Amino acid sequence: MAEIPEHLLKRAEEAKARASAEESSEPSSDQSSETKVPEELLDRTKAASDRETVLATQDSGAQVESPPPPPTTAGPAGHTQRLLAVVKSGSIQDVKLKPVDKVHVWPHLLVVEFVAALAVTAFSVVFSIFVNAPLLELANFNQTPNPSKAPWYFLGLQELLTMFHPMVAGVTIPGLALFLLILAPYIDKNPSNKPEDRKFAISLMTIHLMFWAVLVMIGSFFRGPGFNFIFPWADGLFFEL
Repeated sequence: MAEIPEHLLKRAEEAKARASAEESSEPSSDQSSETKVPEELLDRTKAASDRETVLATQDSGAQVESPPPPPTTAGPAGHTQRLLAVVKSGSIQDVKLKPVDKVHVWPHLLVVEFVAALAVTAFSVVFSIFVNAPLLELANFNQTPNPSKAPWYFLGLQELLTMFHPMVAGVTIPGLALFLLILAPYIDKNPSNKPEDRKFAISLMTIHLMFWAVLVMIGSFFRGPGFNFIFPWADGLFFEL
């Protein structure tokens, strides 16, 4: 049981004393209507004193039913209501989805990639039906063509073999290039898609493509018999698909 503060008890005693004095002197209706102690405090004091009387009676051995405790909280006009019944859900709960720049891999991304793969496959099948591939005659193992060139996508490595040791041209330089491309996303972490904000990434990829494209073009058009350097406009073109 909560104890009643002493200042409330003193105010209640003073109010009782003033009330008895006013009753004995028969005050006017105007004076009796003016009270300094609120009625709510008087009711709470009376209820607390009644509870103390009931507890004292129970301690003495008598069985007396205690009155129900008054409501602890009251709203406007004395109504007691739950908070959720008064406050609307929209004011305490955000039901609107915030826009984000991310989508799920499945089904958004994979469906698009699968449809694109089907379209490319269908185009390749139809194209191969109507257009014959530019194949050469069967290879003659007794006659090696001069010059003997690799496919165009390997001509860059073949060109490097004419300039460096096979270990450097075939392992070291390509390995360093691939390792640098792998580290590029970790070095340049700018999330922007604008070219002016991705100067490092664009410069790195441009240098890589230009370096490899130059090697492929030299091996395709500027290498003749014996894989020697020639000028295609003077000695002819020694390149076939």
